[in-house]
Amino acid sequence: MRNALRWALGAAAVAVALAPPAVAYRAQYLHQKRFREVEAGKLYRSGQMTANGFREAIDKYGIRTVVNLQHENPDPLLPNNWLGKGVIHERALCEQLGVKYVLITPDVLPPGNTVDTEPEAVREWLSLLADEASYPILLHCKAGLHRTGRLTAIYRMEKGGWDHGAALRELRANGYGYVMASEQDDFIVQFVQNYKPRGFTAAAVGIAGPIGVLVPNPEGGRK
Repeated sequence: MRNALRWALGAAAVAVALAPPAVAYRAQYLHQKRFREVEAGKLYRSGQMTANGFREAIDKYGIRTVVNLQHENPDPLLPNNWLGKGVIHERALCEQLGVKYVLITPDVLPPGNTVDTEPEAVREWLSLLADEASYPILLHCKAGLHRTGRLTAIYRMEKGGWDHGAALRELRANGYGYVMASEQDDFIVQFVQNYKPRGFTAAAVGIAGPIGVLVPNPEGGRK
């Protein structure tokens, strides 16, 4: 009986000692959920943060555009802090802070699961990247891993000149998963492995057919 009591008291003491650090970690984690710098002054990425987390990032990094990739939650109701009640929608928060709010089309596979057809989400993302007034951009989904990771990979290849292998390695390093970041994932095939950088990002992205194919501009040259 005494041993059981000692064990219970010891377990309680450990729980009391560990609870504050665990709570503090969780609060900070959600405050700026997986926030990372991709390229200073250009692109930042994260998961769904709290309202105060967004405020801090927007102020600190001079964010001009916030991009939400959550088609299932197009205008999240944000709490100010962890465990807090939702107090402001993300779009309203951006308007309050003078920041452009963009919801990109769901990055779903085209009808028939055709991986050789470029998704509308890619075209919308490239159009945004072509607009210098959009930068700095904060890109996020819910977890900040998969949807965010795929469009970040396109940014690396389009703006940074990275090859497919380098983009995939960064995906894996940032939590996408080694198995998922491979040909076993149709999204990886479509968004990363099949992606061919345009080699231009000014003026207009252009009219795209299948991945990497540019349709000539009727007025001459290429759009």
